[in-house]
Amino acid sequence: MRDWTVPRARLLGWYDAHARDLPWRRTRDPYAIWVSEIMLQQTRVETVIPYYTRFMARFPSAEALAAAEPDEVLAHWSGLGYYRRARLLHEGARTVVRDHGGTLPRDPVLRRALPGIGAYTAGAIGSIAFDLPEPIVDGNVARVLTRVLCIDTPLGERATERVLWQEATHLAAGERPGALNQALMELGARICTPLNARCGVCPLCDHCDARRLGRVDELPVPAKKKAPKPVHLVALVAHAPDGRLWLARGDGSLFGGLWGCPMQEGKGRKAALDLATRVGLTGTLARKALGTVTHVLTHRALTLELFTLQNAEGAELPALRKLAPRELETVGIATLTRKILAAAEGAVSTSPS
Repeated sequence: MRDWTVPRARLLGWYDAHARDLPWRRTRDPYAIWVSEIMLQQTRVETVIPYYTRFMARFPSAEALAAAEPDEVLAHWSGLGYYRRARLLHEGARTVVRDHGGTLPRDPVLRRALPGIGAYTAGAIGSIAFDLPEPIVDGNVARVLTRVLCIDTPLGERATERVLWQEATHLAAGERPGALNQALMELGARICTPLNARCGVCPLCDHCDARRLGRVDELPVPAKKKAPKPVHLVALVAHAPDGRLWLARGDGSLFGGLWGCPMQEGKGRKAALDLATRVGLTGTLARKALGTVTHVLTHRALTLELFTLQNAEGAELPALRKLAPRELETVGIATLTRKILAAAEGAVSTSPS
């Protein structure tokens, strides 16, 4: 195991001099740090800042978040993506209020038991909010450590993850563990970047095996990824006689809890007709698709055929309702739904009269 005494001191000194002024770094509130860490998963800092600011203004405590309706929570998350994070955060807040008096537990075992909190998030909260020597390993930290230690086994493999967490644990075991963990993340985000790493200004340059061996650009070895599975769907842009839009609430892991145009796997008008029947809508279905929309997710590459359903009638249900355009901002709407509606509006506006 590496002796981190000197590198640790250099990291903290560099962080004290160069840390960005980010809103979640101005507090030690465990709830605020929890929200920020969930939002920052797989999302850039610049994207998160306005979402975090609005979210915390509306839900300043676990009690406020727990008391909110899911639609309002998802509306404040709308556009940030990875909506399962929001649903688990909401569920976690309700658990904290019910079981822990509204305060995130200091005990790491209890923290790890909360919905949506894994090893990384628990370590971030523990070290930053409670000043506990708990480790973190995210993408930025993994990149720094694999280069400093010259780990050339792929990310995601058990052996690689074991070494990373062991070293991160060793690093956290000292003064100011929260600042140390944030320094690692900051270094990976700004200096030890995936491409064109700025080794000349890195506080760990004299301790980096990859730099010494000329292997910085080779590391880390990426995890093996599968190509996204192609999925074909039909989607209904269903307008009620009063001009409102029929939306369905997703019930799966992909878009669960979000409102969007009814959709299902399939191709062609028959599939669109079957979809209208399944969700309980009647009306005039277009003879041809209005157009197509593509949307790539982590594991799926979606191609959607858009069909309009005019004068659509049906019964409003918990998972099916009509919304006026101005009401769309009051519920959680996926980015895909916004793409569908924009494509439909564009196709209608450019169609010959």
